[in-house]
Amino acid sequence: MQIGFVGLGKMGLNMVKKLLLHHEVVGFDLNKEAIKSAEKEGMIVANSIEDLISKLKPPRIVWMMVPSGKITNETIEEMSKKLSKDDILIDGGNSFYKDSIKHFENLKNKNINFLDIGTSGGIWGLKEGYCLMVGGEEKSFNYIEPILKTLTIKDGYNYMGKAGSGHFVKMIHNGIEYGLMQAYAEGFEILKEKKEFDLDLHKISKLWKNSSVVRSWLLDLIEKVFEKDQKLDDIKGFVKDSGEGRWTLKEAIDLEVSSPAIAASLFERFSSRKKDSFQDKILAKLRDEFGGHGTKKIED
Repeated sequence: MQIGFVGLGKMGLNMVKKLLLHHEVVGFDLNKEAIKSAEKEGMIVANSIEDLISKLKPPRIVWMMVPSGKITNETIEEMSKKLSKDDILIDGGNSFYKDSIKHFENLKNKNINFLDIGTSGGIWGLKEGYCLMVGGEEKSFNYIEPILKTLTIKDGYNYMGKAGSGHFVKMIHNGIEYGLMQAYAEGFEILKEKKEFDLDLHKISKLWKNSSVVRSWLLDLIEKVFEKDQKLDDIKGFVKDSGEGRWTLKEAIDLEVSSPAIAASLFERFSSRKKDSFQDKILAKLRDEFGGHGTKKIED
């Protein structure tokens, strides 16, 4: 299939590399270095969104992988003026699901199809495959299925339901992620503080990866962190949040669902910006390991 791709950041570039294994990709990004990297992989370069659309055969498929909020809204607005009837526009970023419902309805009025696809896998998706949660009309989902298969492993994608459901499921996914990361971080700080045993955190995380009930991909990443450095003395315990945890909590309040673990994990991220604990350093390193979010060095 032929697909247009807008946004060649940490995840977008890797997704394009994976798509190029089986599809023709026309891509655009304001970052010239990202464009050069993708071009070397075989991507057809577009100089603008208008140029990208002109290079695609109808019905067009365009996947956006840009930051949520203002940039996503502006990109969709520009796309809506240039796409044609029966084209499919995909938002694969971490947009708020209610915004995605609005985008679906606005584009539907112009006979343009819209899919909100929650995308999990971070910077490891190129190697491990992505997990894709798709919302929108099922006929559009069925049409782009060959693309979804390329990006994932077996059972790595599925149709969630009507518009907004893909981003809603991804939002809750990220809320759960907050809680899991927090539990690991707290546990390993307790282990570190038990000075009388002088415990080896790398040895423990490597052990727990095998048959333990707490094994997970996040634990695999923790083991990689501790293999390199158990002290984490050179980074700050400064943990950002990208919004999904806040949205998840607001939804829990509206639905009157008790979510103390997710709430505590979000508040701990706020607290991390005013203190510097070992558990927060673990959280910061974990975010960098799976998402390439970076960390703050002590001298920053």
